[in-house]
Amino acid sequence: MLHRVLQFAFAALLLLPDRAAADAIKLKLSFFTSDRSSIYQCQIEPFVEAVNAEGKGLVEIAVYFSGAISPVLNQQDQLVATDGADLAQFTPSYSPQRFADTAVMALPGLFRDEFEASRVFTRLSATGRLGGYADFVVLDAMVSAGESIHSRKPIAGLSDLQGQKLRVNNDIEAETLNALGAIPVKLPLNRTMDALGAGNIDGATVPPSILFEFGFGRLTSHHYLIHLGGVPTALLMNRHRFAGLPVRAQEIILKHGSEQASQEVAACFAAKDHEVVAQLRADPRRQVVDPSPADLAASRRVFDKVREQWAALSAHNREVLTRVQGEIAAHPAAER
Repeated sequence: MLHRVLQFAFAALLLLPDRAAADAIKLKLSFFTSDRSSIYQCQIEPFVEAVNAEGKGLVEIAVYFSGAISPVLNQQDQLVATDGADLAQFTPSYSPQRFADTAVMALPGLFRDEFEASRVFTRLSATGRLGGYADFVVLDAMVSAGESIHSRKPIAGLSDLQGQKLRVNNDIEAETLNALGAIPVKLPLNRTMDALGAGNIDGATVPPSILFEFGFGRLTSHHYLIHLGGVPTALLMNRHRFAGLPVRAQEIILKHGSEQASQEVAACFAAKDHEVVAQLRADPRRQVVDPSPADLAASRRVFDKVREQWAALSAHNREVLTRVQGEIAAHPAAER
């Protein structure tokens, strides 16, 4: 009898690891496109794989691709806030009322590069110095390199932007392109290809890394590398859901969604941007133009004016811009 009891006890012990894995806390992550995109490969996949590996048996993130939870890009933050998903990749410019302060991150000519911008965005959003994030834990916050212009129509210089209808990501970019003579059309990323295909717009502003992934490169062959403001994106997690996790699970999530992780995300996008630009330059069917010194000087004057106009809208905007400039000055580029 004792021998049989010991056999059952041993069998039960063997089952414990599988049961523990089955009892891991499941978290749902809403993602608007596929696992083939640079956005997934650079920003989402490394975070999810690292958390799932270190948190095995404790916490597990499942990604719901291609808008399976919700395909509406301007509702991803609300989805997380209302427990429709535990985490979501989001773009603050699609919810400008809630994340009005984050517009500062898209101001043209403010940052040296995407590394500096991502570091500042991470620190200010995570510490409550940018409004709108009280209901969320901010993970893997990053800002793209300045967006370039990709058009059906030739662009040899700034003067060729006159009258071109160009998709933009946000209001700041719209103001910038309007000042440069273009006609901005604000569209979410996942609606831009339809507008291009229908001829409703002439081109789009996007980082090179995603030019072909969303099909824009098939319809545009003129690429003007002007480097407008970057686009901030991040992973948001419901703060109450986060607070209800075991402390060890919280530590793992924060570890892999840290400032260092955001710098790695920026590096991944930078590498893809450089790769795509090299491909564009090597393709004789494409016209790739770097702004002339005169056009660079003219664009900088426009960028300066756009930044000043944004700051002049309110004392609060001025304070937010000063806060960002202080963060830039406190951490020189050499520290990267």
